[in-house]
Amino acid sequence: MTLTLIDRVRRTDDAIDQDTAAPGAAPEKTPAPAARRAVGREADGLAVASFVLGLVGLLVFNLLLGPAAIVMALLALARRTRRPGRARLGLALGVADLVVLAVLVSVNGTVAWNLGG
Repeated sequence: MTLTLIDRVRRTDDAIDQDTAAPGAAPEKTPAPAARRAVGREADGLAVASFVLGLVGLLVFNLLLGPAAIVMALLALARRTRRPGRARLGLALGVADLVVLAVLVSVNGTVAWNLGG
């Protein structure tokens, strides 16, 4: 019974919306809420992944993880993530990875860490 009442209310609301629309006007196309949530969730995941890759890239694999963090952060910002701070931090850490790599190459002449002295 409750389901029937809910369906009737929805049909009534739809009929009211259709009556108030301008005659001859095309119905508005809005993306489905599930599709918007999926894009937002994906962008949030990219922001977090860029942060993690940038952080790990400071210690190992600067050459690979730094650019990956930069690309993921830029994608997350372009897709309007709900976590822009984390995406910007991932971008900064990715750039820092490349700076650390440049310093290592200029000081040691190699891409490897040398902690032995």
